[in-house]
Amino acid sequence: MGSEDRLTNAERYERGMKTLVEMVGEEGAQTIGNIGAFFPDMAHQIVSFGFGDLYSRKTLDLKQREIITITSLITQGATEQLPFHVHAALNVGLTPEEILEIVLHCAGYAGFPKACGALNVVGEVFKARNITPVTA
Repeated sequence: MGSEDRLTNAERYERGMKTLVEMVGEEGAQTIGNIGAFFPDMAHQIVSFGFGDLYSRKTLDLKQREIITITSLITQGATEQLPFHVHAALNVGLTPEEILEIVLHCAGYAGFPKACGALNVVGEVFKARNITPVTA
């Protein structure tokens, strides 16, 4: 049993908020605040489990975790969560070109409709951030 197993709920939440803010800034905290105003238990779970337990683990870095998350969202067709994670991916060091490559790669495994839906979302995030990717 590692020290990770002995954290209190408050410590998990605190660690999760620190990781969330590192990934997406204060906007992430505001998003959680909005969720919490409607359903506090859900907000707590997102922060404590999602960011305090999963994203804060040491074996993978935040870039690797965002690659996994973006891939998972694309394969599920869960584009409503994709903007948050594309912003986070850019913030933790993924390049626009790497994100586009993830979308392209997913087309081969999840299908072009899901990849094209994701590409629309990625394009909107890039537009909002004034990003013009360098494509080969």
